Amino acid sequence: MRIGELARLTGVSTRSLRYYEQHGLLRARRGANGYRHYAEEDVRLVSEIRALLAVGFTLEDTRPFVDCLRSGHDSGGSCPESVAVYQRKLAEIDDDIRVLLARRAEVAAQLADSCEGCFFRGET
Repeated sequence: MRIGELARLTGVSTRSLRYYEQHGLLRARRGANGYRHYAEEDVRLVSEIRALLAVGFTLEDTRPFVDCLRSGHDSGGSCPESVAVYQRKLAEIDDDIRVLLARRAEVAAQLADSCEGCFFRGET
C-alpha cells in the first residue's frame, strides 16, 4: 500500500509516517517510480506507535515495541526490552505523582493559611 492509504487506515498524517520512517520505526519499500510502499504489518506497527505516544511514551520509547512486533510476537509489549520500558515509564509516572501530590499539599496549605474556611475542590 502507498503512504496515503497507510495514513488513512491508521489516522496518521503522511508527514508523521515519514517521520517514523526517518527514525527507523517504519521501513518503506520504494517502487520503480520512487513511491513509498508499505506492508499490511505496518498498520499494526503504526497503531502500536500511536497507542504508546497517546499515553506519554516518547517516540524512542516505542522502538522496542516495534522491534518486538517485527520479530513475530503477537504483542509489542511481550519482549523483555519492552517490559523494561514499561517499568521505567511506570517509575517515571510514580515520581510525577509524588511530585504533584507534594505540590498539591503545599498549595492547599497556602490556601488554608490565607483564606480560613475557603473550600477548594478535592478537599478531604
